[in-house]
Amino acid sequence: MISALDVSTSALVAQRTRLNTISSNIANMSTLRNEDGENIPYQPRHVIFQTDESMMGSNGTAGVKVEKIETAEGEPLYRYQPDHPLAITEGKWKGYVAYPNINLTEQMVDALEATRAYEANIGVMEITKNMSRQTLSLIA
Repeated sequence: MISALDVSTSALVAQRTRLNTISSNIANMSTLRNEDGENIPYQPRHVIFQTDESMMGSNGTAGVKVEKIETAEGEPLYRYQPDHPLAITEGKWKGYVAYPNINLTEQMVDALEATRAYEANIGVMEITKNMSRQTLSLIA
C-alpha cells in the first residue's frame, strides 16, 4: 500500500510542476523582452513527463517524474502597432511588435487538466489510507 502512496506522491509533484509552468506562461503573455533586455518575446514552456523507473513495483505500478521543461521555439505573434516603442523598425515586420505565441485557452485547459489529475491523485491517496486503516482494524 505504501507504493500506491509513493506513486501518487510522484504524480502530485509532477502535476504541481506542470501547473507552475502553465502559470508562468500565462503570467508572461505580454512579456516582450528576454532576461538580457533584448526585444525577444517570452517563449512558452512545456513540461515533459517520464516514467520513474525507481518506483517500479512488482505488480506493474510505476511513478512519474518530470523529464524536462522544454522551451517552445515557435514564431512569435506579430501585431501591427507602429507607435509602440518596441515596434520593429525595418524589414518584413516593420511597424509590428512581436508578442509571445501563447494561447490562453490552451493554457487554461492544460491547467484544468493538471488540477483534475492532482485532485484524482489526492483521492487515490485517501482511498489508500482508508484501506490501510481498515486492514489494521481487522488485524487488531
